[in-house]
Formats: sequence, C-alpha cells, structure tokens
Amino acid sequence: MKKEAAIIVTGAAGFIGSCMVEYLNKLGYTNLILADEFNRAEKEPNLAGKQFVRKVEREELFTWLYNDKPAIDFVIHLGARTDTTEFNYAIHQHLNVEYSQHIWNYCTVNNVPLVYASSAATYGDGAMGYKDDHALSHELKPLNPYGVSKNEFDKWVLHQNDHPPFWAGLKFFNVYGPNEYHKGRMASVIFHSFNQIQQNGLVKLFRSHKEGFKDGEQLRDFVYVKDVVQVIAWLMEQQPASAIYNLGTGKARSFHDLVAATFHALGLETKIEFIDMPEDIRDKYQYFTEADMQKLHDAGYNQPFASLEDGVGDYVKNYLVGHRYY
Repeated sequence: MKKEAAIIVTGAAGFIGSCMVEYLNKLGYTNLILADEFNRAEKEPNLAGKQFVRKVEREELFTWLYNDKPAIDFVIHLGARTDTTEFNYAIHQHLNVEYSQHIWNYCTVNNVPLVYASSAATYGDGAMGYKDDHALSHELKPLNPYGVSKNEFDKWVLHQNDHPPFWAGLKFFNVYGPNEYHKGRMASVIFHSFNQIQQNGLVKLFRSHKEGFKDGEQLRDFVYVKDVVQVIAWLMEQQPASAIYNLGTGKARSFHDLVAATFHALGLETKIEFIDMPEDIRDKYQYFTEADMQKLHDAGYNQPFASLEDGVGDYVKNYLVGHRYY
C-alpha cells in the first residue's frame, strides 16, 4: 500500500478509530478521510494533532462518496453503536447492519478493499466455543442486541456473492487502551479501576452469579488497542485470504488479574471489594471469552500480543496518569 493511499476510517473520533488514525500516521499514511459524528466535544481531543485530509459526518458519507466520487484505496470501518446496554434493536440495526451493508456495497462496486469491526459479543455465552469458523455464524446466539446486530452483518456478508477485492471482518474481544475517556459506562474495566483507585483506594468488581466461577475470576480475553490497530494495518498492507477473523490475544485472564495489574502499575497494594451485578445484565453476561487465534496465525500474522501486565502497565503509566492521549 502506497503511503499516499486514500484511506477512509469510520468511527474515527472514537476509541479504536482514533488510535487507528494515530497508528496510520506513524506508518506514514496521512491521506485519511475520517467519518464519525463530530459534534461531541469530549471526543475532540482524540484527534488532536493527528494528520488527515477531510472529516465527513457519518450520515453524509455516502452522499459525499457518490457525488464527489473520490478515488479511495481502502476502507477501515470501525464505526458502530457499541453500547451493550442499549436494548433498542432499531438503533443497532441502522448503524451496525444497514450502514455496514452500505459500506460493503460501496466497496464492492468500486473495487475497494475493506476491513470491518465485528465483535466477540457474537459468541454469546460461549456454548459454541470461540472459533472463527464461518459455518458457526448461523448457530451463534448473542446475548444482547449489539451482539445480534454484529452477527447479523457477519451472516449477511457470508451470503454475498459479490464482495470487495479483499475483505476481513474482525471479531474484537475485550479491547482496552488510551482514548476511551469519552466512553462513560462502556469504557474498559482498567479505565474504571484506575478512577476508583484514585477516588477510593479500592476497586469494586462484580460478584460471580454463576456456579464454577469465584468472585473476580470471570475470564475475558483482554487485548491492547495498540495490538488491534497493528493487526488492522497488517491486513490492509498484506491482504491475506478474505475471512472473518478473531482478534484477541488467545489467552483468557481474570478480572482479578486485570485489577491487580492496574494497582501494580500504580505501585499500590491490590484492594478489591465485591458487589452484586446489576440484574439487567446478569443473564446477559459473558463469564468466559478466549479467542481462537489459529486462523489469523495461519494467514501469516506472527507478531506477539502484549501480555495483560505489559498492556495495562503502558496504558496506566503513559496515558491514564496525566490524562494523555495516543
């Protein structure tokens, strides 16, 4: 991919999107078209100092593309409604399914390669495992409307006879890292842990409401955002086999480990208090996620992923302390 390549990044003012823009800049890509809703003041610092050529409002993107007919070399579609507590499916249907279908169709008609964000939320309670096998997509039972919408788009993609010259859907597991100050309740557990430590000197974690899991021993595949954007850039530049790929570390870790790493990064003793999980999410909660990463490795990606301790250490020391951005 030439460094002057024109690249669209959707969701560009958000958490992963803004980190993607920064990483592309670091690689020498500056001919970037950013799509998002740019009216939220709390997201503005995410893009401060970054290099790009144009901002386009999310709902005006297709009008601009079809009217101006710019030459686009690649699309990185990260924009989505990601709130797992939003139960109005119509919102997810518009942003996560229909909008993504428009992106796909544009890329198909104009011969533009595409990477888009799916989610590990598609795997539901994990009863079917966490293997990114296309045949399993129709068997999965996500636990919330967000997961349903992401899986509906994956299923739609797999039914298409016409597709971009290269495409990859990425099932993000638990992504954490800088530039999530604006996310509120949906920010990572590390972000909330850091703030609780600053305020109270301890962290509150949900009790387990499932047999076989001790309090704090719920397990997730936590993946550092810097690794995520590196994988996306690799897919853009290498364009291996088109497919849906998992994107985690391949190693589940406990929330207790996560919080302990946060305390350690601050040079403090671990102090945890357990509280009941809110009833509205209790029966929709994933107790274990772990990405099967074989497909991505088989495609040729062999860079190591940051360990939980290294990723949390970098995030806490270099970003959360001092409220800095990537």
